[in-house]
Parts: sequence; structure tokens; C-alpha cells
Amino acid sequence: MPCSKQPNHFQSLSLLHWPLSYLAIFWILQPLFIYLLFTSLWPLPAFYFVWLFLDWKTPEQGGRRLAWVRNWCVWTHIRDYFPITILKTKDLPPQHNYLMGVHPHGLLTFGAFCNFCTEATGFSKTFPGITPHLATLSWFFKIPLVRDYLMAKGVCPVSQPAIDYLLSHGTGNLVGIVVGGVGEALQSVPNTTTLILQKRKGFVRTALQHGAHLVPTFTFGETEVYDQVVFHQDSRMYKFQRFFRRIFGFYFCVFYGQGFCQGSLGLLPYSRPIVTVVGEPLPLPQIEKPSQEIVDKYHTLYMDALHKLFDQHKTQYGCSDAQKLLFL
Repeated sequence: MPCSKQPNHFQSLSLLHWPLSYLAIFWILQPLFIYLLFTSLWPLPAFYFVWLFLDWKTPEQGGRRLAWVRNWCVWTHIRDYFPITILKTKDLPPQHNYLMGVHPHGLLTFGAFCNFCTEATGFSKTFPGITPHLATLSWFFKIPLVRDYLMAKGVCPVSQPAIDYLLSHGTGNLVGIVVGGVGEALQSVPNTTTLILQKRKGFVRTALQHGAHLVPTFTFGETEVYDQVVFHQDSRMYKFQRFFRRIFGFYFCVFYGQGFCQGSLGLLPYSRPIVTVVGEPLPLPQIEKPSQEIVDKYHTLYMDALHKLFDQHKTQYGCSDAQKLLFL
């Protein structure tokens, strides 16, 4: 008997993993480039590798964003599938630079991807004069073609030189950092609001050095779109996850969502609303060499602002009034 297919957003289902598909295709193209070097088409990969050598430092010098990539219609299908929205609570004046904390990481960070790396939710209209840059693992920018795709969307390496460059060249730049990092992905299970933040203070120090305003954000629904199998810390699978992270820079998470058929399991995320709430910017003084005491002070103010942002909006976006935001 044929299975009953999902009645809603079917087109979006088929397009949802296009960003991941692009990355998979690019990975496949790497050995193809090597193969072409030994064929009559050798000038094609040769010219690209020369270009790669000359362009090597571009990701850490502002990147090379392309508006037409950020406006691909596929992003609107991803937006509508969940759906994904962005909520502004305060203006971000373009005469300042901003360092934005992105919380929580989730498994695939759909909210930050759609809101800050595309124009599907209208970021440029919501925050006129602000240029968003979402920071991700630096080694992605060492992979041919993948680096070009990421830069086109305004993504930058989560490295000190790249962030320093963006915060010191002009104004109106907003750099988003997923502060909890890949470690927070293991905390990504439904009905949890636990963030790795207590000891993550480097982003505050960087903001102080540049006088950039800190912007807290919280994405409601980010941890609700997948179920994850959580392994005990003494298990072999957990040890394998830690080993995998040491090699590749991120955890091998075992997760599942829905399939194409009604009631089936698969790798498609559940169609549940994702809302990124952008909080009020926290002004910081510019201090070239901030003391640990100053860093701790503004880190505490940032956590307080994030906690307040969560409490103000939690019941509106699916959390109970008793739900608490926990910092590890």
C-alpha cells in the first residue's frame, strides 16, 4: 500500500536540505577537481587553484558576499517550511558595530542560517544599514568551492583576525557568534533551554576591544525541530563523539525527525515555528586591553540581558511560564 505523504509544505520538504546538499556536492567535487588535472580539462582546476592561492586570505578580510545568492528563492521555501521569522525589539543604529550572541546552537542552526545568511525573512529591511556576518568553523574556508559559497552568503570564519577585521573596518557591521559552539549541539533536545555560556567570555573581550555593542538573541524553537539520541558520558558512543569532535571540529550527533510519509521517521526536521528574537544592544566602552574584572562585569550584564529577553518572550513562543534558562 502506498504511504500517505505529508499534505502541507511538500515542495518545501523536497528543498529543505538544499544548503546541506550543496555542501555534500562540493565535497564530491573535490576528488573530481584532482581527476580533471590529469585530463584535457586540466586548465579548469588549475586556474581555480591559482585563484584559491591568491584569494586565500579573503575570508578573514571581510569576505565576498553576493546579494543574489542571499536572495535565492530556495531560502523562502525553507523559511515557509517551519516557518522561520525574526523579531526586532530595538533598532540597531548603523553608526555602530555589533557583536551578536546567537543562542542556542541547536543541531543545524536553522534560525540563524535563514535570518542572518539569507534575505528570506527580510533582514535588510528590518535592520536597514546593518550588514550581518554569521561566524562558523574556520576550516570550512579551506575547502575549495565551499568557501566561496559561504562567503557569498556573508558567512565568515570564527577566528580572531576575521572578527577583528569586520569590527574595525567601517560601521554597520554585525558579527554573529554561536557562543555555545558545537558543544551545545549535544544539549539540543526538545523542551530544554540550557546554554553553554558561563565561562565563554572571549566574545565580550573582543567587543570591548573594539567598542562594539553586544546584542543578545534567542531563537525559540531551534531545539524542537529534531529529536536526538543522548548517550551517557561513560558509553562508547559518547567517547566516539568526543573523538570525532577532536578530528573534525564538531560532534557526530545521532538525531532524527520526520520522513516524507505521514508518521514516518527520517532526517527532515519537524515543521515547527522558529522565531529569532533580537534583543536590545548593550553599549560597551572601547578598551584596548580590558581587565578580567571589566570583562566579567559586561559578561554578567550580557547574561542578565539574555535572561530578561528569554523571560519576556518565552510564553509567547512555546515555553511554559515555569521554563528556566540555564547557563552552564
